[in-house]
Amino acid sequence: MKAALLVLPLLGQPAMTISDRVPVFNVEALCRDVSADDKASGLSLAQDAGECVRDETIAQQQLSSIWLTVPGPARDSCEGEAAAGGIESYVDLLTCLQMAGWANPTPPPKPPLRGASKMRNAKNELKNELKN
Repeated sequence: MKAALLVLPLLGQPAMTISDRVPVFNVEALCRDVSADDKASGLSLAQDAGECVRDETIAQQQLSSIWLTVPGPARDSCEGEAAAGGIESYVDLLTCLQMAGWANPTPPPKPPLRGASKMRNAKNELKNELKN
């Protein structure tokens, strides 16, 4: 993703790149869709939409505190990965940055963040297979 310049001449603020802000994802709609898909798929560990939004909000807050400490190319790469396939997840974005070594991992809250992560469903399916 190329960084575009946002100029705010009326406010007397210097130009800044768009990637200098945590991206804005519509997690409410996404979490409703993910929760409905989980339930329709019959997942025994289907996540409630409210829990998903809570997890995504926590991840967004953590991202806000570290975003400017991460180099632009790493932010752009992880943002692209977190938004792949039309699923925009702060949990995935934070996880990508942590795995790349740019975000200090923090102990996850109990229970761990699940949000709308694309990898969550794969993990749940594996757990279900192992139980059977």
